[in-house]
Amino acid sequence: MSKKRPAAVALAGALCLVTTACAGSSTGSGGASGDEASAVAAKSGYPVTLKNCGVSEKFTQAPGRVVVMNGASVAEVSTLLALGLGDRVVANQQSYGMSEVAGRAAAIKALPTGDVTLNDAYDIPREAMIGLRPDLVLSTTSYGFDEKNGFATREQLQQVGAHSYVSPQGCDQDTSKMTIADSYRLLRDMGKIFNVGEKAEQLVAASEKNIAAVSAEVEGEKKPKVMVLFSNMTMGGNDFSSVVAKGIYNDILAKAGGSNVFESASETSFADLSQEKVAATDVDALVVIGYNDPDPAAYAEKLLKEFPQWPAAKNKTYVALSDSMYLGPSNDLAVEKIAETLHPDRF
Repeated sequence: MSKKRPAAVALAGALCLVTTACAGSSTGSGGASGDEASAVAAKSGYPVTLKNCGVSEKFTQAPGRVVVMNGASVAEVSTLLALGLGDRVVANQQSYGMSEVAGRAAAIKALPTGDVTLNDAYDIPREAMIGLRPDLVLSTTSYGFDEKNGFATREQLQQVGAHSYVSPQGCDQDTSKMTIADSYRLLRDMGKIFNVGEKAEQLVAASEKNIAAVSAEVEGEKKPKVMVLFSNMTMGGNDFSSVVAKGIYNDILAKAGGSNVFESASETSFADLSQEKVAATDVDALVVIGYNDPDPAAYAEKLLKEFPQWPAAKNKTYVALSDSMYLGPSNDLAVEKIAETLHPDRF
């Protein structure tokens, strides 16, 4: 991921998708009846049609040449890997360098990049995208299909036979309403597109079970006030411009038995706070997200020394996380690790 991506675009999400499976009829070229052709289609799981950000995408077979755009996220590439679909990726621009999932960072690094020259947004420009001959292009938000930014539009991709997909809550590039349910929707949509729906449901069920167990342990406990921010990252004019206000982070905190102390500081996903505002706020715990930072824990320790008046500083209460705080298949790990930090006596 690039620290130079615009803040409004960074950090995951797209529209609530309406998904329908369509079993079409056909005369068949080999003398098969319409009923026989329909039976074959039903067994194969195709065709599948997704209504995504106002665009209808009909899949007649599983994509074999997938391009994953940067999007300042790892949601899409991690979802593909979790579903066992890494061999379908011909070009991936998402990276993180670390993960709560063992082996995932290395698996992402090992994926092909397409050997393309990226644009100023560290992503794939129109001509290079067409040259990759994709049959599916994944983007975290609609930004990745905006012609003004030099990207191939969804219509242009359709003209060369490529499908496109914008992830949950990304149609309007506003991820402030994103929840863990959107991670499940992404899993399920990829499950439908690639005909691995059973695997997707298994992953969703395992995550839901883990989160439910953790939430049950902290139910009724006092909710510590948590500050969530990205380490060594500046997105605005103030000292603390990468502080989380809204989005999937708050859903994760709530299920872990915590609350976001700066939730009301902004109507968007991030707050841009002065040092004085941060110093005047009681912070019970820190959640620091490593954004291409090799040592987010060091950043957390630095903040605790800078604000010794915080309860978090007095108790040294913090947790450093990475990709599990994003849209993606491993939100349950973030819930688990945060809950263990906020409520150590319950685990």
